[in-house]
Amino acid sequence: MITYSEGGVSYVYLCYGIHHLFNIVTSIKNEPHAILIRAIDPLIGKETIQFRRNMPVTKAAVSSGPGSAAKALGIDRAINAKDLNGEEIWIEDHGIRYNPDEIAVTPRVGSLMRRNTPFYH
Repeated sequence: MITYSEGGVSYVYLCYGIHHLFNIVTSIKNEPHAILIRAIDPLIGKETIQFRRNMPVTKAAVSSGPGSAAKALGIDRAINAKDLNGEEIWIEDHGIRYNPDEIAVTPRVGSLMRRNTPFYH
């Protein structure tokens, strides 16, 4: 499984047979850790995102939620297991920083984990 890879690769899976979900593997080899990308705030490529989502980029729904974010970015299973320092897909540091008081941790709405139910995919 991709989540057991060394960090810096993509993990994309299909959820409910509908939505592709994009994760970033973050740990050392054989330690399964990944971060689910739950939303994006488009800074560039807005026209492409509007086309892919068939809605104005000004609507929050265009890229909020993990399925919507992946669709806005054009991510599907073809991106699974890709090096995120590669030519096809990569992560860039644009120097955007947040102060600690701008970051919040809250319970996930509708989370299976919150109800102490195991979640497997």
